[in-house]
Amino acid sequence: MESKIKEALSEIQRGTAEIIDDKAIEKLIRNYFENDENYYVKAGFDPTAPDLHLGHIVLLQKLAIFQKYGGIVQFLIGDFTATIGDPTGKNITRKVLTKEEVKKNIQSYTTQAFKILDKNKTEVVYNNDWLGKLKPLEMLELLSKRTVARMLERDDFKKRYKNEDDIAIHEFTYPLLQGYDSVYLKSDIEIGGTDQKFNLLMGRHLQKSYNINKQQAVLMMPILEGLDGVQKMSKSLGNYIGVTDEPNDMFGKILSISDNLMWRYYELLSAKSLKSIEALKSGVEDKSLHPKAIKDMLAMEIVDRFHGDGVGGIARDEFSKIFAKKDIPTNMEEFSIKVGTGILQALVACGLEKSTSQARRDIKAGAVKVDQQKIEDEKLILEIGDFVLQKGKKNFAKIIVK
Repeated sequence: MESKIKEALSEIQRGTAEIIDDKAIEKLIRNYFENDENYYVKAGFDPTAPDLHLGHIVLLQKLAIFQKYGGIVQFLIGDFTATIGDPTGKNITRKVLTKEEVKKNIQSYTTQAFKILDKNKTEVVYNNDWLGKLKPLEMLELLSKRTVARMLERDDFKKRYKNEDDIAIHEFTYPLLQGYDSVYLKSDIEIGGTDQKFNLLMGRHLQKSYNINKQQAVLMMPILEGLDGVQKMSKSLGNYIGVTDEPNDMFGKILSISDNLMWRYYELLSAKSLKSIEALKSGVEDKSLHPKAIKDMLAMEIVDRFHGDGVGGIARDEFSKIFAKKDIPTNMEEFSIKVGTGILQALVACGLEKSTSQARRDIKAGAVKVDQQKIEDEKLILEIGDFVLQKGKKNFAKIIVK
């Protein structure tokens, strides 16, 4: 029994950024093993876009782990709060979605989520069902639970206030409404990203204020970096891997990440045990395993998860054929440069050219390509992303623009 509890807690703690009240989580797990009693784990998803990406999957996988050890997931669709727009991390007031947009996004969200979650251990709930019914006096009572001073402690609000940027009054209600969700649902645990800490703690605070005889534990997962390895995976930044991406595109995107970022993806996205991942790391360090082969394994695992067993292998074979046809090596030295760097400087930085003047001459001669496309503009500026630079037929370098 103790070994099972220890194993459960180890899997729950894996990859987490911070846990508040881990003793409460241990008590819930122990109660499940000893008394077969379930508990409730809440995670909120605002349907602000129709598709999930791998950044969302980090949370979904943690929810699936809780389901494995007695947790009933409260998959909360913020159809009410989406009409406000979460101000977290925003320096401007966020666009309000129409009801039609929200409804369309909800259908897409739930279909994709059940590729990870156990449907029989999931309660899909919509906060419009209770928030939309709050009476004016009830809303005023909720608003009285926090002061403006406390709300301005949020980093994004603080920055906007200091910079004299607009903060709409309705934005202050978002954390309170998210917190009230925990009051209504009587959640035992809430999980979210580290950028949601203020909102997650609000639920804990309000549960105490409303005297529901419990305070939810809070588990925060780190924000998954996108393909650039720097910024949060985001559709708006174009550095994401979508759950609905075609198998070949998904495979190719995963292969494009750096070797260092690969290990972070393994920890947060792979179903492999930490012990297995450590064994792979050791193999790379002693050079008995090649990083490319390890990255192939990760890409195949993720493609299989969303497109079916065996599809990852097919995508790998197709990817190899494409590169073989183009005579592009699958392993190239990688170089990081700052966004806004010119093509001449990039060619010199990665060692393909000895000088910018020589780079200029080679571009004029048609000997330089970016992602297999011949370039003629010596003033080309490289934006954020990954690019394969080529000089002649046999000289290649991978450039990661951050």
